[in-house]
Amino acid sequence: MEPIRILHAVGVMNRGGLETLIMNIFRNIDRDRFQFDFLVHQETQGAFDNEIKTLGGKIHHIPYVTKIGHFGYIKALDSFFAKHQDYKIIHSHMNAMSGLILRSAKKNGIPVRIAHSHSAKYGSSIFEKVYKKTVSLYIPTTANHLFSCSQKAGSSLFGKKLANNRMTIIKNGVDLKKFNLNNEKRVKIRKELGFDEDTYILGHVGRFQEMKNHEFLVDVFASFHKKNPNSALVLVGDGVLRNKIEKKVNDLNLNKVVHFLGIRGDVHELMQGFDVLLLPSLYEGLPVTIVEAQALGVKCIISDSITREVDLNLGLVKFISLNAPISDWIEELSQKSLIQADFHKLIKQNGYDIATTSNWLENFYAEKYQVN
Repeated sequence: MEPIRILHAVGVMNRGGLETLIMNIFRNIDRDRFQFDFLVHQETQGAFDNEIKTLGGKIHHIPYVTKIGHFGYIKALDSFFAKHQDYKIIHSHMNAMSGLILRSAKKNGIPVRIAHSHSAKYGSSIFEKVYKKTVSLYIPTTANHLFSCSQKAGSSLFGKKLANNRMTIIKNGVDLKKFNLNNEKRVKIRKELGFDEDTYILGHVGRFQEMKNHEFLVDVFASFHKKNPNSALVLVGDGVLRNKIEKKVNDLNLNKVVHFLGIRGDVHELMQGFDVLLLPSLYEGLPVTIVEAQALGVKCIISDSITREVDLNLGLVKFISLNAPISDWIEELSQKSLIQADFHKLIKQNGYDIATTSNWLENFYAEKYQVN
């Protein structure tokens, strides 16, 4: 019997939060029964593409709206779905753009259409916000299932009424097998990065883009480092603003203590070496990085613009306002975490184990496929 093929609409399968979540599900789902294919909005190869193919998935490419314009994008979507009417389930992770994607899928007879919200904001420029708000208005009539990583992200995309009445929260589960705290591993990682056990390491994992607020992050570290010279900042990720942040670090003469590691496939290893995860984001959906950090018992100091749902009540998450003085951030950074608990057990109880997420989706996909 052929597996049920689910089409996931994404930007590009690089190492980001939502992409990591999808891959975690793909690795853990029963691939004899289900296969994931991807509608990718870039021609360039993504970091996960080879693994996707190894796991049996197919990758389809389509130009994004910024490359071919609104009407060109609609035409490309209609052409794609007209040729691929064999799919019964499309799971779109494109936030507001899901409106256009699912409208085309509906037009071409794809019966199960999921809009999945992963972010609490539409975009940065006024034009982008207006455009995405407009196309998102198609979602209520074209999506027959609404998913979100958090209540805040869902309310932002679908509106509070739809979020309260039709939406299902899909928790950003993590593969707990990868996140076992090991002191030998911690020492090894820190040594590889050039740090000794006494160095206080602030870590950040995320794309270099506006929402992650790297400039403020560097300002906080600069102030902290003045008072704590045996400290370092580790930045994992890449993106359009990386050069700008590298210049800022250089101007502040922090080159020797701020480390840019780029895109890494071993984040679960690197975070073993962190003393604290610092995430002063302007907005988020529900960052899987914070769930991962809690699985390792790493203290997380994050902005209060991030949904409270990310705090799994393990005593590891501290919210601080972005309007608060930097001294408040420094004070909290100076408080080392002494929490000791069975973090994995508590994360499972909160439903953030990837096995729980994967099993729920298996049952959902199977039920909807049979009905249709």
